[in-house]
Amino acid sequence: MRSVLDIVIETAKEVGEEQESQALIDATEETLLFGRNLDSMGVVFLVTDLEEKVSEEYGVDITLADARAMSQRTSPFRSVNTLTNYTRSLIDEAKSEQ
Repeated sequence: MRSVLDIVIETAKEVGEEQESQALIDATEETLLFGRNLDSMGVVFLVTDLEEKVSEEYGVDITLADARAMSQRTSPFRSVNTLTNYTRSLIDEAKSEQ
């Protein structure tokens, strides 16, 4: 099973290719996302692709963009690292509810 970080980076790179963003194509854990390298539509593509990959890889359905995400002190969409941590926490919650 691939790590959440690997999935987030892979998804960011794919969106980077679609959006022609070299920063995303070269994504690392420190890469900034929303507001720096992604606009709101880019975030939508990233979120939907990431949710699909998580479902395939981990067998759980998560919702990344909801009121909970928007109310976080630090946006989960700020960087690859914050998105990875937020995604991992949602996966853990979903698994504990199964």
